[in-house]
Amino acid sequence: MTKRTKGNRFFQSLKIQRIAAGIAVLAVFVTVLSLVLYEGTKKTVTVAADGETTELKTHAATVADALAQHDIEVGPHDAVTPAAGTPVEDGMTVDWKKARPVAISMNNDSTTIWTTETSVGDILDAAGVELGEHDGVTPALGSTVGDKGEITVDKAFQVTLKDGKKSKNVWSTSTTVADFLKNENIQLSELDRLESDQGQVLLPKSVVSIVRVEKVTDVVEETTNFDVKTRADENLLKGHEKVVREGEKGKVRKRFEIVKENGKEVSRKLVAKHVVAHPKPKVISVGSKVELASAAPAAAVSQASAKTASVKTSVSRGGSESGKVMYMNATAYTAHCTGCSGITATGINLAANPSLKVIAVDPGVIPLGSKVWVEGYGYAVAGDTGGAIKGNRIDLHVPNDAAARQFGRRQVKIKVLN
Repeated sequence: MTKRTKGNRFFQSLKIQRIAAGIAVLAVFVTVLSLVLYEGTKKTVTVAADGETTELKTHAATVADALAQHDIEVGPHDAVTPAAGTPVEDGMTVDWKKARPVAISMNNDSTTIWTTETSVGDILDAAGVELGEHDGVTPALGSTVGDKGEITVDKAFQVTLKDGKKSKNVWSTSTTVADFLKNENIQLSELDRLESDQGQVLLPKSVVSIVRVEKVTDVVEETTNFDVKTRADENLLKGHEKVVREGEKGKVRKRFEIVKENGKEVSRKLVAKHVVAHPKPKVISVGSKVELASAAPAAAVSQASAKTASVKTSVSRGGSESGKVMYMNATAYTAHCTGCSGITATGINLAANPSLKVIAVDPGVIPLGSKVWVEGYGYAVAGDTGGAIKGNRIDLHVPNDAAARQFGRRQVKIKVLN
């Protein structure tokens, strides 16, 4: 090969290299120009998420595509504004709120919702929870849900509160009686009594009853009766009495401890007694003088009347003062009463001798013929009976109906002398 041939080949190779280099430079230029043109046609989108702002360059057709191209996954509960299918425009701002789970506990039931809301009130509205005026919410309605994502709703119910004499219905969210007392600011004294256990679970229509107990002191003054003392008086006829001195009642001061429940007294205990004034006894003189009466003249009475007169004489002379003492219910009658014959069961003629002292008795209690002394009537003889005179009943003979009506019915002291 000649030198001339070698030279031509060299120049041909150099020319090829220059052409190749030019092509490469042109390719680079075209590529760079294409990149510049590509980037220049991208749209700018600003994404606001969780308080932070990020600017994106994208050729995406929709908001969802733009977020996806930048690894932003939109969950089914997330909120995107404008909507995910909105066409992308240069300079637009996309607001993305990521949803998170929030657990809502209510009436021992719990449910979880996904939400982009942060306020407790807004979350409950989104969950369709209707709140009553007295319902309790934790955290408070206007606050933000914490990191734990938990909301507790305590639905209020009515409880009947009986506090002493007062009774009313109260809306409450308390779980136990103790919580209820605390929430209602109800104080109990040491004496007060709660009718239910403080740990008892509170339910709708429960009744919380409090008995208010108090101890008070009551001081009263009372009178005390006086005794009656008797003494024999030889200058006073038997059957007569005379008050020597009137009695005076005493006075005692008593202190009581009283227990009241709901204002009503349930117990009273005497804790102290002091005599303010001692009673003074009533003194009565009782006659012991015996007045003898003479019998009526024989010419003035019949044979039956003479018998009656002798009875009167013996009784008037008294007999022994000792005898059996009894208390009887006494009435009075006359010899001229309806259905009366005027002759006693022992044969005494009262019609002919209306002034004789004769009493009708139950022979099983006072034997007929007994000599007696009757308080307020004097000495007499048990000389008659009667259908209604049974047991501790006696009937006193008096001269006329007026005296019988005046005597009436009374309890008397009687002494059987023989």
